[in-house]
Amino acid sequence: MRTTRFFIATLKEAPSDAEIVSHKLMLRAGLIKRAAGGIYTWMPLGLRVLRKVENIVREEMDRAGAIELLMPAVIPAELWQETGRWEKYGPELLRFKDRHQRDFVIGPTHEEVITDVARREIKSYRQLPLHLYQIQTKFRDEIRPRFGVMRGREFLMKDGYSFHANFADLEREYRNMYDTYARIFTRLGLKFRAVAADTGSIGGTGSHEFHVLADSGEDAIAFCPDSDYAANVELAEAVAPPVPRAGATQAMQKVATPGKIKCEDVAAFLQVALQSMVKAIAVVRTEIEESRPDRFALLLLRGDHDLNEIKAHKAIGEFRFARDEEIVAALGCKPGYIGPVGASGVAVYADRTVAAMSDFVCGANEAGFHLTGANFGRDLADIESARIADLRNVVSGDPSPDGKGSLELCRGIEVGHIFQLRTKYAEAMKATFLNEQGKPEVMEMGCYGIGVSRIVGAAIEQNFDDKGIIWPQPIAPFEMAIVPVGYHKSAAVREAADKLYADLLAAGIDVLLDDRDERPGVMFADCELTGIPHRVVIGDRGLKDGKAEYQARRASQATPVAMAELAGFLGQQVHG
Repeated sequence: MRTTRFFIATLKEAPSDAEIVSHKLMLRAGLIKRAAGGIYTWMPLGLRVLRKVENIVREEMDRAGAIELLMPAVIPAELWQETGRWEKYGPELLRFKDRHQRDFVIGPTHEEVITDVARREIKSYRQLPLHLYQIQTKFRDEIRPRFGVMRGREFLMKDGYSFHANFADLEREYRNMYDTYARIFTRLGLKFRAVAADTGSIGGTGSHEFHVLADSGEDAIAFCPDSDYAANVELAEAVAPPVPRAGATQAMQKVATPGKIKCEDVAAFLQVALQSMVKAIAVVRTEIEESRPDRFALLLLRGDHDLNEIKAHKAIGEFRFARDEEIVAALGCKPGYIGPVGASGVAVYADRTVAAMSDFVCGANEAGFHLTGANFGRDLADIESARIADLRNVVSGDPSPDGKGSLELCRGIEVGHIFQLRTKYAEAMKATFLNEQGKPEVMEMGCYGIGVSRIVGAAIEQNFDDKGIIWPQPIAPFEMAIVPVGYHKSAAVREAADKLYADLLAAGIDVLLDDRDERPGVMFADCELTGIPHRVVIGDRGLKDGKAEYQARRASQATPVAMAELAGFLGQQVHG
């Protein structure tokens, strides 16, 4: 491609509303243009990247035995009503009525549509297993779209769905997709981790997320450097302390802590370790009838630990945080000084770490006071084993759940997610088949998603410098850039550049010839900003010595290369 026949629209500065590196660089490099909040036009340069990502995804999905189809973006509401997600999905689901006042949605995901296809077309076990996928534009009406394509409202996604006669076959395909995703992200040239994850609103049982590792990632990942263990912090297990609770060594005392309501402030005021503090979080269990006394509950965490709401929901059921007036009514004390001692009639749940603590500091249920030297058994009832649970986020240094070392934390950007849906959607929509005995059975399902457009932003978050993007070669808009200095002034430069351009195209290299009548500095800056992995500069000065200059995007210096050897040398750099 010649730049004079292409369209490149770079910017010297990113718009002021661009927040993260990928958003800034995608706008500056002219990959995308904003159409509305969270909605972007993919410009020609950006579309080349997007299509290369898409092609790798498609090639590996086809290789894995999945079959491509294309489902409608506009979905009739009755399909979503069948599964109950019409009511449950929330405001992110864009609903609208057609001219006949019939309800529709713009699909954020397609479990209902594909299950409807399966129940209509699959009649016998002989038609199973079947894996269908699509690469299609989705829409989720995010309340606050941000970070460019990383959290937009409209996005390109690969979503695949598999149907099986039994769970064992679903597990086989799940492993197949796990391996397929690993191949995809390896081919994309990205550093990634597969982590065990919560199934969230999609539902089902087993689930793994695939994260591109980047400091700007929204998700925290716990992993063990000494084993293969990795999990999203939402799911990573905080194992119980290995030693039993020590006996009491202190008498419980009520001490004044005026104005100190945060654990950190109380610990500093009392000159005790934050790890000796127990904080109480008041919640209301919404699945419990209002008349029951255990509807109001306290969740106990060590002072330096944070509540994991997903774990807490699994441990105690659906809940919400208690309002101030509810806390006062239950404990006779305003928030900031509440604790488990003397909290009669209140359901108390303790994190595993707290259940092993002794001589701890907690709220006294009296404004301006805390208790020191509090102990289970002596000062308050021992926690029943049923009310001891993993309620917290893991922290760096926690033992790995697989027993093979300690956990470390890193940040990641979720770009893929695979689920064992089991029969959640098939049961709701009566998707059955006849087994070998001629009896109807509900299909087992798997679901497998990749954020195709999100990968573009994630790749930049992992690969950039102060000059611009540094694309992994498999998804770069062009593999090679030819920058001829004086192309419009020197016949020798023009002839050498045109010949090299033709030779590289013939060798199967995706090459861009910058034949604009621009200053060298502008061409160099654009080449670096747009992240093309390889660059060769041809100019009169070098041609007099029979040489050109080659420089990889990550290299700090250029390498002189003889013109007679240039095409072969460049082919080696690109194709290895």
